[in-house]
Amino acid sequence: MTISETWLDWERDGRDWPNHSASRFVEAAGFRWHVQMMGPTENPGLLLLHGTGASTHSWRHVLPRLAERYRVVAVDLPCHGFTRPYATADLSLPGMTRSLTALLTTLAFKPAAVIGHSAGAAIAVSLATTTRSDTQPTVVGINGAFLPIRGDRLFSPMAKLLFANPFSASMFSLLARSTPLGGNLLSATGSQIDAFGAALYRRLLASPGHVRGALGMMAAWDLTRFDGMLQELSAPATLIASRDDPMVPIRNSEHAAKIARNARLAISDHGGHLLHERDPGFVCQVILDAVEPRRCQGVDAA
Repeated sequence: MTISETWLDWERDGRDWPNHSASRFVEAAGFRWHVQMMGPTENPGLLLLHGTGASTHSWRHVLPRLAERYRVVAVDLPCHGFTRPYATADLSLPGMTRSLTALLTTLAFKPAAVIGHSAGAAIAVSLATTTRSDTQPTVVGINGAFLPIRGDRLFSPMAKLLFANPFSASMFSLLARSTPLGGNLLSATGSQIDAFGAALYRRLLASPGHVRGALGMMAAWDLTRFDGMLQELSAPATLIASRDDPMVPIRNSEHAAKIARNARLAISDHGGHLLHERDPGFVCQVILDAVEPRRCQGVDAA
């Protein structure tokens, strides 16, 4: 995607952004990144990666809790939220992995664990497998999107078509501002989140630049060879999944857990797709258990 988009403005749209004081802007790999950093600099690092169409705000309840023990970095993914491109951006899984790797190098940040939600979980696996097998960070996926979505033969060409049309994102954003579209999309997640969080999603959807970034990511996404990447993952992986997630079925995490050599499942019966926003206490505890291993193996349930 190109820079000729209408983006969120930090001075206007970011004034009440969650964890505002932790935000900073960093230039790397052709982007002006919005990054949030919290926790003692001398502590081990955790990297938080949101899913398609979200932003750092989705970690608003998780980030401060984890920062009590760790140095935590959350980023707006390329062309999402407040992260803007300076030129055409590669929003494929390999492209995002390269861009994030460059950002981490600029920040001199080597996370002990990478935590990703939905498509962010796939990026977490990709990031981990780009390092040597003996230095791979721990991976935690939350309702990870590890399989091609149902109807992909229809959806992918449709996403490409919408992304190619410069008016699609503007029209979508207009509908999000003037109709119940944003609320309907949140309802489709199966998660009842707080009113402020819902308002922030609507704010994101009202930004044509952000919407076009989400469309571009979906259009470029290809997980047909992702199983091979899971097989290369030697680091421990904890895959958190909600049984009632209507967007990314639990079979995604079950499938990945069978392929990754050192993976375990942590199951929640309730919470929907935005489990980390709906039940941050459960998610944070599972993350801490993954990063600070205890004598627990197999499948956990909550």
